Amino acid sequence: MSIYNLESVEEMAGGDQDFLKVVVQTFIEEIPPDLVAMNEAVAEGNAGQAYQYAHKMKPNLQMFGLDLMPQIKIIEEWSKSGKDKKEVEEAAEIITNRVKTAEKELKEDFEL
Repeated sequence: MSIYNLESVEEMAGGDQDFLKVVVQTFIEEIPPDLVAMNEAVAEGNAGQAYQYAHKMKPNLQMFGLDLMPQIKIIEEWSKSGKDKKEVEEAAEIITNRVKTAEKELKEDFEL
């Protein structure tokens, strides 16, 4: 069983496999650099920048069914409430691990 779920992507693609592959390719190209930038911001204690990257990735993470909203929310709330950095670091680690696994699976499944 895959870590990702393409139900939303497939619904959006309406059976167009080329479009589906483009969406997957875009995810693979755009999300990892944002993930690196978010992690750098967390490491540097830059809550505002971490918020921007987490927020930017949120629609894609939802669309690929990665079930990371609780972790994204922790990072988003950090910039407003000054959440415990340890909790933020744990959330970032969960997001990172899940995205990397999804990226690997997507590359294998779509032969990218």
